[in-house]
Amino acid sequence: MKNIVVLVSGGGTNLQALLDAQNRGELAGGKITCVISSNPNAYALERAKKHNVETAVIRRKDYDSLEAYDEALTALLTQKGADVIVLAGFMTILGKKVIGAFRNKIINIHPALIPSFCGEGYYGLRVHEEALKKGVKVTGATAHFVNEVCDGGPIILQKAVEVQNGDTPEVLQKRVMEQAEWKILPKAVALFCQDKIIVNGNTTEIIE
Repeated sequence: MKNIVVLVSGGGTNLQALLDAQNRGELAGGKITCVISSNPNAYALERAKKHNVETAVIRRKDYDSLEAYDEALTALLTQKGADVIVLAGFMTILGKKVIGAFRNKIINIHPALIPSFCGEGYYGLRVHEEALKKGVKVTGATAHFVNEVCDGGPIILQKAVEVQNGDTPEVLQKRVMEQAEWKILPKAVALFCQDKIIVNGNTTEIIE
């Protein structure tokens, strides 16, 4: 049974999708054992407590440098026995040490079809604003491993979502969450926990 540690900063809707999937028995091979927040007031911590999941808080501003924070986060994740780490709206940049220590074990969800609308500065509503500005007819979400390049790690799963006439960034964001993010993030985590993801360089092969 793999230990799933979820990193959060805010409301925790993607964490809730993972907890719901676990309750439905869809995270076979893994269990959410700890939720770590960069924000002591994150509602995601309340979601974790309601499901009797251990929580911890580690704030960037409590450390003098990114290097010191990176060291502390790596130590905390190691102490918690993390087999896989899930970024569920974690708003603090990960340093090289934690990425290196957990190579191809950190999964992120991005609200677009990478390589579109991704990279530095593309998070939250901005992703959907840019998609609407570009006039794309299809957007979606991507579950991928994290490496040193922002949104540049091996892609695990993607799911397309149609853009509809009259969409606002907020409406599109909600549809992408409901139809894509909350579906493929738990699935990607389950695939990892069942050893069904083979990483070849910057691509993956899924064993069905």
